[in-house]
Amino acid sequence: MSENSPIRILSVDDHPALREGIATIINQEPDMQLVAQASTGHDAVLRFREFQPDVTLMDVRLPDIGGIDALVAIRDEFPKAKVIMLSTFQGDAEITRSLAAGARGYLLKSMALDEMLTMIRTVHAGKKCIPT
Repeated sequence: MSENSPIRILSVDDHPALREGIATIINQEPDMQLVAQASTGHDAVLRFREFQPDVTLMDVRLPDIGGIDALVAIRDEFPKAKVIMLSTFQGDAEITRSLAAGARGYLLKSMALDEMLTMIRTVHAGKKCIPT
């Protein structure tokens, strides 16, 4: 990837309105591009294999295998995968589990849009990003 290439992002959430909102926000950024979306953990693994995005936004709670299990499956196959977990609840025990499983950060779905964009850039740059 060249220095001027956009950050390639996979968005995983079972709520279509949230996925579309994330797509709109990301695609308005000149340094980002949404390359794929998924609504289940199983599809997330398949889309990751297909597109090998730079950063993945993954909902913790998905209707099938769940976001943490999808994270584990992705990182088993792609150990350098950069995944940011999304959650509705602050202090959620699943966030702790996801960080232990290799997530590079987590976002509350209630966070400001600029915080999400900053976190994507931070994680893409190779840093962990865990808001306090």
